[in-house]
Amino acid sequence: MSTVTNLQKATKINLLDFSSVQMKTFHLSWLAFFLCFFGWFSHAPLMNSTIGPDLDLSKAQKITAFIASVGVTIFARLLIGNLCDKIGPRKSYIYLLIFGAVAVSASSFAHNWETYLISRMAIGVIGASFVITQYHTSVMFAPNVVGIANATTAGWGNLGGGVTQAIMPLLASAMLAFGLAESELSKWRPAMFIPAVIMLFVAYLYWRHTTDNPKGNYEDMPEERPQAKKGESGLFLTAVKDKRVWILFAIYAGCFGMELFVNGRAATYYQTKFQLDETTAGIIASLFGLMNLFARSTGGWLGDRFSQTGGLQGRVKWLVIVMVIEGAALILFSQMNVLGIAVATMILFSLFVQMAEGATFSVVPFINKKSLGAVSGIVGAGGNVGAVCYAQFLLRSGAPLQDCFLYFGIIVSAIGLLGLGIKFSEADEQAAVEEQEKLEAMAIELKNDSKMQVA
Repeated sequence: MSTVTNLQKATKINLLDFSSVQMKTFHLSWLAFFLCFFGWFSHAPLMNSTIGPDLDLSKAQKITAFIASVGVTIFARLLIGNLCDKIGPRKSYIYLLIFGAVAVSASSFAHNWETYLISRMAIGVIGASFVITQYHTSVMFAPNVVGIANATTAGWGNLGGGVTQAIMPLLASAMLAFGLAESELSKWRPAMFIPAVIMLFVAYLYWRHTTDNPKGNYEDMPEERPQAKKGESGLFLTAVKDKRVWILFAIYAGCFGMELFVNGRAATYYQTKFQLDETTAGIIASLFGLMNLFARSTGGWLGDRFSQTGGLQGRVKWLVIVMVIEGAALILFSQMNVLGIAVATMILFSLFVQMAEGATFSVVPFINKKSLGAVSGIVGAGGNVGAVCYAQFLLRSGAPLQDCFLYFGIIVSAIGLLGLGIKFSEADEQAAVEEQEKLEAMAIELKNDSKMQVA
């Protein structure tokens, strides 16, 4: 039996609960996110072996395509965050999934550099799925578990960026084996329809089984919309003016931005540095993303735990610690020249990258509740800005990727220290405590009422 009703935020996470709207939203939001990331990075493991040769792309064009796909997400995340505040996360996700299905499948018709670049930019829009996932779980779960709820849905969703590294080469080979592709070089084209079809199915499930918040949909209850009161339509600007938002923006560039960059380059890195074939390099690269299965959740969970003794500032303290360690782990990975040790240190680095992401979004829900979508969108966009900056440096500097990792590791640790500038007022701290106490009291009352009804 669920521990919550459909009228309040959940104070517990029960992974086997598929009946309450909070947990149905939990599961569908990470699944939608997973598929969007699967589609977003579906081209990466096929770039060197099939897509590049098929379209006769140069090295610079391959990197530019990655930059375009990641760069357009910056604007998409800002738009989607504001859209969530206005029309709600349910409609926002449905529209995005449908768009993503069209964009991913349509990429298979690219026939030259120009059309391919346009298709990659269109696919980049679905990277905004992260913002909706974080928004939706933030409005569904109470302060005591919002960190781990956000981190788990985001982490499991991020798995899509890792799983696609291993699955897409297999899907492409299957298309050729079943006679659905004309040649070895064109086998990637029909493979793009698989994630597109699944996206449409999940869009249907999202429409049927989720609501904007525990009480229902904004269109039925406009007073529940975060910006419902007169004069609050400009709350996006309050998020823009808050320096804490921009510190988190920079921090997310240091963690999620690095994950995006590595997801886009890992398979190529192992193919060129260690002379591995496409499938083997893809499987190894997928290990980086697979750590999302638990690492990001751990980061959010520890953020919640730090808050029990240190309040909101405790969450910030944990964020600074994990960011500095992430940078050190990346420096260590950059120095590895033996395959086995390189893989081991990559996994270590991956753990701290994703814990830092979870820690970041254990802080975000407490920055500005009325403009949660705007804050989530700005911070989320920071990840893409970071990825674009890393890719631009790689493209323009001409430095080997291994050296770039060393430089980026130093930068990440320095960015982590910026977190010391995030401060919360006593009123913010008290509001978080009061919200948690209120929800726990409601949960106890509900439990007692249920016992009386049974009696």
